[in-house]
Amino acid sequence: MSVGILLLTHRPLGEDLLRIASEILGRVPDGIACCEVVNDTPPDEILDRCRCLAETLDQGEGLLVLTDLYGATPANVARAFADSRAQVRVVSGLNLPMLLRTLNYAALDLDHLAEKALSGGRDGVRRGN
Repeated sequence: MSVGILLLTHRPLGEDLLRIASEILGRVPDGIACCEVVNDTPPDEILDRCRCLAETLDQGEGLLVLTDLYGATPANVARAFADSRAQVRVVSGLNLPMLLRTLNYAALDLDHLAEKALSGGRDGVRRGN
């Protein structure tokens, strides 16, 4: 078993990042899904979709939710979701380095995987000159 990973983003970011990560890694990883949000989607509807996805993704080791923009609807829904369910961690600021780091360390436990995601996102941002 491993931690489930849910990308909760504005459309089409999650699917695009997952596709690119899969091309880089050469595979589509198991235990990961996207829930993409259109701006006028009611938060309760998004929360219901997250709950349904969590039933498949969380095999007993917990769920890591990666969101794109702190303070926006996906992150707010993720926070509400985490507050209603044990063993959920949320990391915002999703970028490709964060996703790749998360997928490369997917065997870690939930708390350590959340820290790897955070460090991947932070360390993947550099000034070019």
